[in-house]
Parts: sequence; structure tokens; C-alpha cells
Amino acid sequence: MDLSFILNELGEERDQYFNAIAPPIIQTSNFAYGKVEDMRKAMADEYDAFLYSRGNNPTVDILCKKLAALDGAEDCLVLNSGAAAIFAAVFANVKSGDHIVSVKEPYSWAQKLFNDILPRFGITTTYIDGTDIENFERAILPHTSVIYLESPNSWTYALQDLQAVAELAKAENIVTICDNSYCTPIYQQPIKYGIDICIQSATKYISGHSDTVAGVLTGSHSMLKRIFNSEYMSIGSGIQPFNAWLLLRGLRTLPVRLERVSATTGKIVSYLKAHPKVESVIFPFDESFPQYELARQQMTGACGLLSFVLKAGTAQQVELFCESLQHILMAVSWGGYESLVIPKIVGMNPADFNSNLPEHRMVRMYVGLEDAGYLVADLEQALEKL
Repeated sequence: MDLSFILNELGEERDQYFNAIAPPIIQTSNFAYGKVEDMRKAMADEYDAFLYSRGNNPTVDILCKKLAALDGAEDCLVLNSGAAAIFAAVFANVKSGDHIVSVKEPYSWAQKLFNDILPRFGITTTYIDGTDIENFERAILPHTSVIYLESPNSWTYALQDLQAVAELAKAENIVTICDNSYCTPIYQQPIKYGIDICIQSATKYISGHSDTVAGVLTGSHSMLKRIFNSEYMSIGSGIQPFNAWLLLRGLRTLPVRLERVSATTGKIVSYLKAHPKVESVIFPFDESFPQYELARQQMTGACGLLSFVLKAGTAQQVELFCESLQHILMAVSWGGYESLVIPKIVGMNPADFNSNLPEHRMVRMYVGLEDAGYLVADLEQALEKL
């Protein structure tokens, strides 16, 4: 299916809403029926009907059609955060006594789910280095039901061989779930490699404007209908129509934004690699990256998230660099129009800082839509403070 068709036309029945170019926000809680039998059918199968906007809504439905097509998937659910999407995908595929294999140090709220919530139900998790398929083979137990992936992750950008993991999981009747927030479906489609469920934080590149929060699940029709009829509806975590409309707006410019971000990121990587106060740069499409070949094999682009290690002797120097930036903001997340940084030490006690550990001197940067020279100048004046 052509990308331009997906972004500009798919799911948009303009003759149903006055031939408006932009789809309307159907801001309603429920939908009326003229016949009892029609309402009865809708109540029996809310997944394929408009009954109550906690479930389906026309604005949300347009968005779901587009996101499913972008991922090469049969179907899609959009939830009100990436954390909600992770929770629903995992919870729908485990039962008491099950076991999960997860890549080490996943997204914080995924890790909280694995460490704090699921153990209440007797569900355990084994964390592994996902860069080696043999680690998955060794970690699988007879009661393993889910393999959880992030490829790439959002700090060191470690990848997993998606096709190899999917083939291993299918042979063992295990559900695979992959967080694809780093790449978006424009630059990587995990389902193409056999992954069962693909997750995205739509807060990031899909939105693109840092003004809404959402999470996406894509996969087979049967899998997503099962999630819809259980976790999705029971928790009430579906996205609201206005936020769905904001994501539709973001989708219109997704390819051109990623193209701009990627081009600028290449210039930032080159600048940082050459700077005497930067020890190393971590970026999947840089030839120094340990999994460079796999990145090129699975991904068609690497977007704007990178990490670099400062030559700093104290935590205060790392903090000084971040606080000296005048135009690049210090904040979590990524994918919007604005460039951001976050130091790794923000999540630790400064007294525990160890200059011998590169991760303690690591700063993650998201490259936004600003001119490359504008960003380089800001980085330069901040690095001079070290």
C-alpha cells in the first residue's frame, strides 16, 4: 500500500462528513440506534461497531486504519499512553505462573510491570542481553509465554535479531512483543519479521508536536480483538477523539519530519565525534556502532535519538553541560519539533557518580527540527564550559 495513500486517504470517507479535507473530531460519548436488533449486534461485538467511545469512535477508527497499514499489520488499537499499550499487550498474554523473557533494562514502566505488578500473580521475568540469540534460547522455560523486545532501546540502542527471535518464539509457541518507538513504522516494521505485537509510543514521532500522549498496538485481527475485549475495555485506556485527531495531524508530516531529523542527526553525530570533550557517540547508523550491520539490515533509518559520553570527571560537570544549553531543552521523551537532552545521572544519586563508568557520563540527545548549525552552536558553547 502506497505511503502517500495511507497518510492522506486511507480510512477517510469524506462524503460522510461534508467533504471536509480534515476528518472531524467526533466528540461524543455514545451513539444512537434506530432499531433494537442493530443495537443488539453492536453490544454483542463492540470491536466492529460504534456503541460507546470507551471502545470505538470514528475519529479513532481512521487513525487505527492508518497505523495498522503503516506497520503492515491487520489491525491496530490506540491507547492513552505507551505505558498503557505495554500493560495491555503483556497482560493479555500471561496467566498466573507464567514466565517472561525480556531484554535487560527495558523502558521504566515496562520494568515496573515486570518487577512489581506481575509477581503478584506468580509471573516471573528473566532479563537478558538481547544482542545474542543464544541468550533467548537459554532463558526460555517450559512456562515461558512472552518474549519482550525493544529494538533499538532508547539509551544504548541495543538491537535484537527480530527474525531470529520470532522464529525461535513461534517454534516454542511464545508470543513476541516489540517496542518500536525508536524507529516508527516508517523505518522499521517488526511484524514483517514475524513479531506478533508491535508497540509504539505515539507521543513521540507520530504526534510530532509534543502536545499529546498515546500508545499504539498493532498485530493480527484475532490478537487485537482479544486484547480489546479484555484488557483494553476493562481498563478503559482507549485514546480520546481529540487526541486521536492530533495524531492524525501528526501523521500527515511524519515522513518529511523524519527525513529532516535524520539529515540533521548525521551532522550532529559528526560534530560530536570530532569534539575533544566527547569520549564517544552511540548511534545505530554510525559505523562504530557494535550492531551496525544488523541495524542496516532491519532498519531503513535511525531518526534523531543518540547518546554521547562526556569527558567529565564529576557529576557536577555533566550537570553544568546540560544546564548551560541555551536552546536545547532538558526533558524526557523525544520525537517532537524541539531538540532535547537528558543526562543518565538524573536517575541516580550524585554521590554515587563514578567517572570510570561511561554510563555515568552519558547524555542522551534528541535532534529536533532546528537547523543543524543552530544546534551545533548551542552544543559548542556548553561543551566549552567543561
